[in-house]
Amino acid sequence: MAYFNYQEHRLFYQQLGEGSRTIVLLHGILMDTDVNRSLGQDLAKQGFKVLLLDLLGHGLSDKPDDISVLRMDKYADQAVALLDHLGIKQAVFGGLSLGADVSMHAYLRHPQRVQALMLEMPVLEHAVPGVVVLLAPLLMATRFAPGLVRPVSRLLRKLPKRDKVAWDSLRTIFANDPDAIGSVLSGTLVGPIAPTKAERQSIRVPTLIIGHPNDALHPFTDAEKLSKQIPAAQFVAAESIFELRDRPARLSNIISQFMTEAWQPKLKVA
Repeated sequence: MAYFNYQEHRLFYQQLGEGSRTIVLLHGILMDTDVNRSLGQDLAKQGFKVLLLDLLGHGLSDKPDDISVLRMDKYADQAVALLDHLGIKQAVFGGLSLGADVSMHAYLRHPQRVQALMLEMPVLEHAVPGVVVLLAPLLMATRFAPGLVRPVSRLLRKLPKRDKVAWDSLRTIFANDPDAIGSVLSGTLVGPIAPTKAERQSIRVPTLIIGHPNDALHPFTDAEKLSKQIPAAQFVAAESIFELRDRPARLSNIISQFMTEAWQPKLKVA
């Protein structure tokens, strides 16, 4: 568990495992490193060096009110800055939801640093209705009624974790201070979210895409469509949005195999 400096801010990260094959795993919006910890531990046992990062505004990293650094593209720069801090040339970038989109932006902004991509439930065009329905009310509440949200946040911070992905994820999201929630949501919404279709088609590294059925915020059709836009993409359908955290064996094996192949000598992608 450690911190590094990015511009005038501090970011928290944790390293699991050792070795020359590095994987950076990124969390979803308003979540933290815990959401990827189990997967990271599994990959570390397979001989990978796994880096779990709290992006600015999340987890144990600084929570600035400057929304210009709380955008998808700026998050991508923060993830690459972790590689710079550790003297690592390249890594596989992966994550869920926000973390998936940030990973794509990392490739688009720093293609020479990205060995491959692992994208779980990316946020693309069909996600817009879900984003508006689920996140807009939360943003409005934190901006215009923080006095009502803050007591709930304090209460949730006092409640213990239960090692249940649904409970722990919701607890993490709503335990954030309302000012931090408002800044993160504002930064995400004012900055670029999904790369454009042309940008997605320009991705030239091996890519594993995991889609979830019955997920309003991350429609299955978005993940499936993305797999057809990225030339070297492999698509896997999860049984549910909780499979990788509650019953991880099948997907963990697929991810581990993908990571192993990603670190073999690169083949040219047409």
